[in-house]
Amino acid sequence: MAGKTIFDKVWARHVITGQDGEAQLLYIDLHVIHEVTSPQAFSGLRQAGRGVRRPDLTFGTVDHNSPTQDIFNIKDEISRRQIETFTKNVTDFGIEAMLNGSDGQGIVHMVAPETGRTQPGKTIVCGDSHTATNGAFGAIAFGIGTSEVEHVLATQTLWQNKPKRMKVAFIGTPAKGIYAKDLILALIAKYGVDAGTGYAVEYTGEAIDGLSMDGRMTICNMSIEFGAKIGIMNPDQKTYDYVKGRPYAPANFEAAVADWETLKSDEDAVYDKVLTLDVSNLAPMVTWGTNPEMGITFEETFPKINTVNDERAYAYMDLEPGGKPEDIHLGYVFIGSCTNARLSDLEEAAKFVKGKKIAPHITGLVVPGSRPVKHAAEAIGLHQVFIDAGFEWREPGCSACLGMNPDQIPAGVHCASTSNRNFEGRQGNKARTHLCSPAMAAAAAIAGKFVDIRELM
Repeated sequence: MAGKTIFDKVWARHVITGQDGEAQLLYIDLHVIHEVTSPQAFSGLRQAGRGVRRPDLTFGTVDHNSPTQDIFNIKDEISRRQIETFTKNVTDFGIEAMLNGSDGQGIVHMVAPETGRTQPGKTIVCGDSHTATNGAFGAIAFGIGTSEVEHVLATQTLWQNKPKRMKVAFIGTPAKGIYAKDLILALIAKYGVDAGTGYAVEYTGEAIDGLSMDGRMTICNMSIEFGAKIGIMNPDQKTYDYVKGRPYAPANFEAAVADWETLKSDEDAVYDKVLTLDVSNLAPMVTWGTNPEMGITFEETFPKINTVNDERAYAYMDLEPGGKPEDIHLGYVFIGSCTNARLSDLEEAAKFVKGKKIAPHITGLVVPGSRPVKHAAEAIGLHQVFIDAGFEWREPGCSACLGMNPDQIPAGVHCASTSNRNFEGRQGNKARTHLCSPAMAAAAAIAGKFVDIRELM
């Protein structure tokens, strides 16, 4: 009998009913909610006279609409109503939540791991596509729609068709100055934004083994931009060390670890597709266009126009083929988002900022992904490093990642961003987004343009 992947093993544990090849009913171990995709779901429950099946397995936070300055002065009417509605919903239905201003508040994909709720072997869903972030722990985690949010609230189950299995092997050891963000951007640039469509993607290789849990979360986070719904990794000692001691870690931790060890993919596991990427000579990545596959290494030039999409992207970004990353006229730098706003991201960015000043024409924002991260950063003085350099140090939230709050990039301005999407208008009307690592963003803020951070290390 052929070996099983970690995805196969975790999926099989959660099937309640349904045959292979058909929709199957899965049990959901953890349902995380936020203020944007849950209001209609709760309205549906009220209309049907139903309660939440397992409030103890449901957890919420306010993140998308949260202002990162003057956080209780919510000027946008829709944002204010969504936050107020969320507060009422979690109160009425007895759900624990990190409300606006609370100590544990943060981006939804950060607070679940930080509290220890994210663990190997779990099924985790949320009304947000980047729920795949949690797959870094060996969990099956994916985003769902509002009607599915209601279904999980009411039943703690969800009908799903099992995706195919893809293995992505990162070959070689990346050089100093190459980060998890570079690995995933390089993968998307090579294979495209549709390569993972229809697959649960398992990331493997020496480069993955060498990453911290923060770095692994960055990779799984951008599975969505790779086209996949699910990204997953095999748990190891780093995983267990991260979970241990957190508020919701298993009481009998040794027994839990013994079980988690059985979930790892078998050596003879069968995959439907295998892709590889040699990262041993990878240079820092920067996107030039309007989707995440429009990216190049710092050593490359912008590609020629091959499609109508390329032509449109160049027009929108006001760039031309043959240009280089250092030619981009940056005006903003955003360090934040569920992709790169963890403590290690801020620590790495601070190395390129300490004792320096950001360029006069740059507006720099640093937005920790959660209040625990903000407090931890302040405890070691990172906030002062950024403030002294001329950055704005903000309260946690999704912030300028998606422009659903006051933090928006002005029209026509180029922004070096540590977020996950560079679509037209993503960070504000007509804003121009360039995805990169926190180190690249921080160094760009100081230089006033993109630079090769390997020369600064």
